[in-house]
Amino acid sequence: MKIDTKYYGEMDYTKDELVVFPDGLFGFSQYHDYLPLSMEEDDSSLLILQSVDEPYVAFFLIDAAALFPSYSPVLLPEELSFLEVNSSDELSYYAICTVKKDYLDGTVNLKCPLAINPDTRKGIQVILSNADYNYRHTLRSLLGKEIKEQDTKKEINSHADTET
Repeated sequence: MKIDTKYYGEMDYTKDELVVFPDGLFGFSQYHDYLPLSMEEDDSSLLILQSVDEPYVAFFLIDAAALFPSYSPVLLPEELSFLEVNSSDELSYYAICTVKKDYLDGTVNLKCPLAINPDTRKGIQVILSNADYNYRHTLRSLLGKEIKEQDTKKEINSHADTET
């Protein structure tokens, strides 16, 4: 089959490549079938989720755990049942990103991830009750925490090197 994409023009795809959101996404309930497109070859941490029904409906996604290693969403029992899994750990989670001119000002929605069963390729968008997750985490704040941790480790290591 062929699809017109927002960013890559016309592409071929198979039905097996699609991720199906039976309830759609928030604000886009009429669109159910999406083609995930990797932004980098052999790396699924950054994706464009392209609607197969509307070329102008596409979302930038990031693997939430790749950006935020301690990310651990807990879904409700009915959400797990809908996705045909027993545990939240069996799912892949992607956060929708907004892109700004300065990419560090872009935001990541960790509060409402896309939860996807990688075996069935069925997904839903959920609202997490965890107060640590917000609708708009800036990349600057998320990456800043990581950079601060790395700088602290470097500072400790360089201090340890001077003492020996």
